[in-house]
Amino acid sequence: MKIAIACDHGGLCRKQQIAAYLEKEGYEVMDFGTSSPDSCDYPDFALPAAEAVAKKTCERGILVCTTGIGMCIAANKVRGVRCALCTEEHGAEMSRLHNDANMLALGAAMVDEDKALSIVKTFLETNFSGEDRHMRRIQKISDIEQSHLI
Repeated sequence: MKIAIACDHGGLCRKQQIAAYLEKEGYEVMDFGTSSPDSCDYPDFALPAAEAVAKKTCERGILVCTTGIGMCIAANKVRGVRCALCTEEHGAEMSRLHNDANMLALGAAMVDEDKALSIVKTFLETNFSGEDRHMRRIQKISDIEQSHLI
């Protein structure tokens, strides 16, 4: 599985830890930056990673900033992206089972390395349930995208 990964300066250390874990586990990682601790703007990195997921160049994506909030908001502006901000494993599991989330946002200041890796593992190993009620709800989200995102 190919994973898009991106961060801003606040998420750099955690992104590097996650990327190393992913590579060790056999995932292909496509890094969209940043690679510098210098202050930068998270939308500049969230956008290309989200586009890669939306275009299916990457199957899933992981975004990291200080809280995860900014990255999550930016990614969800891209049609076809369903990015979930998670701080624990159950949220990551449900985001996949019920929402078929294709991107995960994490806050480097919110979860330590062990918790982040556990959340990532859960997110990547959980499949979408495919249940009719969840398919119907995801379609409604897609309909909103079609009518509101230009």
